[in-house]
Amino acid sequence: MKEVIVREEAESDISRSYEWYESKREGLGANFMLCVDEAFSRISRNPKHYPTLLNPVRRAFVKRFPYGVYYIEREKSIAVLAVLHSRQSPQHWKSRT
Repeated sequence: MKEVIVREEAESDISRSYEWYESKREGLGANFMLCVDEAFSRISRNPKHYPTLLNPVRRAFVKRFPYGVYYIEREKSIAVLAVLHSRQSPQHWKSRT
């Protein structure tokens, strides 16, 4: 397994989404976080499993929530660039590569 390193921009994505879900229903933000952590775990175990969108950026979807985790596989780690809603423009993550 490779270490997952979440960039500051991706941390902001996650925080904003957590707050939005939590404002809709108490506990939903926590569920979102669990699903994001599970996606990170899947990526860490098998980073090449997910499709390449724009070399070298790959995307894995978060279960139960319409979000994608955009990441780059490094030699010893995974760099998470963004965690974005599937309806957001791809320009958000493209500018982070």
